[in-house]
Amino acid sequence: MEPKLVRGLGFIDSTSIVIGTIIGTGIFLKTPIMAQTVGSPFYVLLAWLVAGLLSCAGALAYAELGGMFHQTGGEYIYLKEAYGRLPSFLYGWQRFWIGSPGTIAAYSVGAATFLGATFSLEFIGGKTGLAISFIIFFSLLNCLAITFGGKVQSFLTFLKIFLIVAIIFGIFFASQSADWLHLNAPAGGGRWPGFSAFGVAMLAALWAYDGWNNLPMVSGEIKNPQRNIPLSLIIGIFSILLIYMMANLVYFYALPFAEVLSANSTAYPDALPVATSAAQTFLGPVGITVLSVVFAISALGAMNGSILTSARVPFAMAEDSLFPQKLSNVNSKTRVPVLAVLVQGVWSCLLAMSGTFDQLTDYVVFASWIFYAAATGAIILFRRRLPNIPRPYKTLGYPWVPVIFMIASVFLLINTLYTSPQQSGIGLMIILAGLPVYFYFHRSRSK
Repeated sequence: MEPKLVRGLGFIDSTSIVIGTIIGTGIFLKTPIMAQTVGSPFYVLLAWLVAGLLSCAGALAYAELGGMFHQTGGEYIYLKEAYGRLPSFLYGWQRFWIGSPGTIAAYSVGAATFLGATFSLEFIGGKTGLAISFIIFFSLLNCLAITFGGKVQSFLTFLKIFLIVAIIFGIFFASQSADWLHLNAPAGGGRWPGFSAFGVAMLAALWAYDGWNNLPMVSGEIKNPQRNIPLSLIIGIFSILLIYMMANLVYFYALPFAEVLSANSTAYPDALPVATSAAQTFLGPVGITVLSVVFAISALGAMNGSILTSARVPFAMAEDSLFPQKLSNVNSKTRVPVLAVLVQGVWSCLLAMSGTFDQLTDYVVFASWIFYAAATGAIILFRRRLPNIPRPYKTLGYPWVPVIFMIASVFLLINTLYTSPQQSGIGLMIILAGLPVYFYFHRSRSK
């Protein structure tokens, strides 16, 4: 008998995957870019809030889907059941080539860059060498039993939450330069920046919120999935919204708007990230070292969650004979799709060597949101097509929540095509490149 996946992830593990995969690098890096785009603290905070509520709407929809379908694969399963194999294959194709490895590579590059701003990395080949080492190490860890991977994820998540909350409270209560007047609009600012600029700022925030879709990918390995998937998604995403709003509020409380504007979004040594500058107002010079370590832990926790969950998409495709069959093999000892994890790790290493942090995140966000919108729309189809299927959780505010999510997603996609045609065009080309591959596997499967 062939070995199968086992349900080894409990409620705490599942919630840790949601929170730990979302909190990565964006909350420390994206605020200056958003400030430059919209021109005032108010609209930066509004963009974070709207992006967070939009992500909450998506998570609420996915909670219903996760309660209905418990197979490994997440959106691949939802799209297959709703629209057929071609759309689900194209989703899996982009996840395999860019969505998952692009995210993993971005986190590894981010973690290495944070550490490189404080420590010498020449002994390991610089930032690129350290980034690749991170990917290899955590990929090997996730070749072990799923229960071990879940415990690693829980530990990293609790650690990062403790550190981030400690920094937030430290800035709020002990900052030497804090002033609520910093939240006032700068001279000549405060005007509505326009929908296009606001959409660009939201896209930057959505990278920081990205990851709420990962938990359903391991549905086949979660205990009591009917209860734990919806509950973990809802608790996780609303916790993230609270943490992100508090973090950005203390950034502007501690720093004048001009300092936020001039902060670095990629953590290079010539300019400090906004979170580091804010933390220095109560930690002093040691804040650079402390925040570098915090950033790295946060990025690595998100990377571990992405590695753990994302390899299950090509695994599910291979089970359907729409990807190389060996990717569906489960190790007889660890009960993990080891080959899928390792292949994903190799491609992530190559991406880490080939692109910058912001380029990778732009490709990932645009390509992913096409399928987020389609998967959310599946709820409406399933309500009509499968009215009697058990639904342990029903989307709060149905049908308005999924409809608003889809409308907002379409707006963001159109705006991104207009403002970033090159990045979004690359994302589209990668998706469409999967068409001939699909028909090849489809013909082979039919035979």
